[in-house]
Amino acid sequence: MIEEPAAGHVRDGRHRLPLRVYYEDTDFSGLVYHASYLRFFERGRTELLRAFGFGQRAAHERGGEAIAFVVRRMAIDFLRPARMDDSLIVETAVSSIRGASVALAQTIWRGREALVLAEVEVAAVAGGRARRLPSVLRDAFKQMVEAEPTPQLGEDGP
Repeated sequence: MIEEPAAGHVRDGRHRLPLRVYYEDTDFSGLVYHASYLRFFERGRTELLRAFGFGQRAAHERGGEAIAFVVRRMAIDFLRPARMDDSLIVETAVSSIRGASVALAQTIWRGREALVLAEVEVAAVAGGRARRLPSVLRDAFKQMVEAEPTPQLGEDGP
């Protein structure tokens, strides 16, 4: 089976995933429904893993002791609403790495305007128990933490 390429890109220690807001993402007012942001953040985390060669489908098909990721903790700040047809960027950065978990800072941007902030801790599990992060992922996460951002004059956003 050929693994699909990752959407978005990793640069300056951050993964950026562009996405569009569709009607299905909104409530009756045309604003993004709060639970839709959880899906947007999940897509960002999934594409980050895919960028490092870790396809979740392939992991699930291995069964048994295959590594999967579960959300252990999440804190969200809703700053401003997104609207139908908005073009957004889901940005994911690694905050810290532990034995079996990684803490991520995620932001949803509309242009240079931060809309939603999330602190997320995900844990690696296999067979229902915590497992150490695979070394290839640990190394990739570490490179993100150590990346030096390229200065962008006058830019607050992605």
